[in-house]
Amino acid sequence: MRALAAGEPVQDEEDLGDIVMVPPVLAARRRGELEALPVPDRFTPDGVAWDDPARDLRVDAVVWCTGFRPDLRHLAGLELTRREGRPVTDPALRSRSVDDPRLFFVGYGDWCGPASATLIGVGASARATVDAALDLLGPTTGTRG
Repeated sequence: MRALAAGEPVQDEEDLGDIVMVPPVLAARRRGELEALPVPDRFTPDGVAWDDPARDLRVDAVVWCTGFRPDLRHLAGLELTRREGRPVTDPALRSRSVDDPRLFFVGYGDWCGPASATLIGVGASARATVDAALDLLGPTTGTRG
């Protein structure tokens, strides 16, 4: 956590410790279903891509979550439209990027949801984002649990 406070990049998911280890996330981690990946270099029509094509992934949506203060250096290569240094989001759903409807931001503060950089305040923004992502994915994905 000292590295994060000093603005140093996190090298490994283990550096994050047990941040927000709610039971479903902890269970997925124990089953080996979580994998830390570097930030993609770009979005494609079918997902995300890196300079190494072997790493490319098909994804339906990407939700970037953070808290306390926005450190957006990891998004530099995505060439997102910015206002006041932050990616511009949809006025109707403040967590959705105007550049790609599959990209959402949660927990970055008032620009993507009132008080969303706090654990108490993020709830409404997170719920709206989950609902929007489920709408994007369509009826075959099931329901929110």
